[in-house]
Amino acid sequence: MRVIVVSNDPVRLSFLVALLRDAAIGCTVLDAHASAVEGSIGAIPRRLMVADDDEAQARRVLREAGEL
Repeated sequence: MRVIVVSNDPVRLSFLVALLRDAAIGCTVLDAHASAVEGSIGAIPRRLMVADDDEAQARRVLREAGEL
């Protein structure tokens, strides 16, 4: 798994997940529960992850959308 984006913004992460899933790229957000437990004050950023083999395509999709 590779980290594509690190962010404290759940709305942005939701948008990025939608972009990747529309492009048929599997992804997952890590640390969302830890962030929620600490009150979502931003101390623990969330990580958007993709499989190693999908990294280049995922970065291309997000770059074309102006998100990288």
